[in-house]
Amino acid sequence: MTITSPYLGSSKAWTDAQLLYALEEVVEKELNRHLKVAKDWMPHEYVPFSDGRNFPGIFEDGEAWSADQSKVTDIGKIALVVNLLTEDNLPSYHHEIASLFGRDGAWGTWVHRWTAEEGRHGIVMRDYLLTSRAVDPDKLEQFRMAHMAEGFESDNRHSMLHSVAYVAFQELATRVSHRNTGHQSGDPVCDRMLARIATDENLHMVFYRNLLGAAFELAPDLTMQSVRDVVVNFRMPGHGMPGFERAAAQMAIGEIYNMRIHHDDVIQPVLRFLKVMDIDGLGPEGAKAQEELGLYMGGLDSEASKFDEKLAARKARMVARGRA
Repeated sequence: MTITSPYLGSSKAWTDAQLLYALEEVVEKELNRHLKVAKDWMPHEYVPFSDGRNFPGIFEDGEAWSADQSKVTDIGKIALVVNLLTEDNLPSYHHEIASLFGRDGAWGTWVHRWTAEEGRHGIVMRDYLLTSRAVDPDKLEQFRMAHMAEGFESDNRHSMLHSVAYVAFQELATRVSHRNTGHQSGDPVCDRMLARIATDENLHMVFYRNLLGAAFELAPDLTMQSVRDVVVNFRMPGHGMPGFERAAAQMAIGEIYNMRIHHDDVIQPVLRFLKVMDIDGLGPEGAKAQEELGLYMGGLDSEASKFDEKLAARKARMVARGRA
C-alpha cells in the first residue's frame, strides 16, 4: 500500500513559523479530541499514605530509612528513580516546547495542558516512593538536585518538526517504561499508579503521532528527514541524570526497556501506524531519508536479536546456578 499526497515531491521550503501556522487547525482538532477522552485523576488517591511514617529530621520519632522497608523489587526501585528523575525535569521540558510551539492559540493551550498533566506524574511518584520507603529519600533528593542543576537541552531544539517527531516516539517510550516498571515492581499499588501514568503518556503519544501524520501531508520530505534523524539518534530525555548508563543497563536486563522493546513496542508501532515506509512519490532527500530509516531499522532489529540471545543465555545461567 502506498500513500500519495498532493504535496509530495513539492519543492516548497517550509519554515518553523509556516509549519506552526499550517498545523494550527490540526492542533486544535487534536486538543479538542484529547480533552474529550482525557480523564482527570487525583494523585493522592494512588498513594498508600496510611503506610507512611516520619523520617528523622524535625520529628523526634523519625525512623531512619533502610532498604528492607519496601516490598518493591530491586529493578523496580531502579526504574522508579529513573522515571521520576525524568519527570522532575518538567520545567525544562515546558520551556523547550513553549519556546518552539509558542504560548498562544491552540499550540499554547496544548503546551500548558500537557505540562499540567505531566506535573501529576512527578507528584504521585514521589509521594509513593517516600510513603512506601522504596528508596533512600536523601539520595533521591540529591539525585534530583544534581540532575536539575545540570539543566536540559533537547537534541531536537533546533527544529519544530524534529521536536514533534521526537515526542511522538518519546511519549510512547515513556509509557512503555512506566508500564513495564509497574509490572516488575512487585507491588500492586505501584502497578496501578504507573498504569494510570501510562494512560496519560499514551494519550500524549496519540496527540503527537497524529500531528506528525499531518506534517507528512504538508511537508513529506522534511518530515521524513526529521523522523530519520530522530529515530537514528534517539535518546531518552533522562540520559543526563547521575548514573543513567548503569541504570539503563539494569533496566535492559530487567526487561523494562531495552533494544527489543525499543524496536518492537516504540519505534515500529509509530512507523507502522503512519505507514512511513509506504509513502511514495518523495523527492530525492525524502526518498534517501526513507531508505536510510529502513536500513537503520533493519540494523536495530539485528542488534535487538543479539541482545535477546545474550539475555536468554543469562537467564539460562541463572536457572542453572539456582538448581546447582
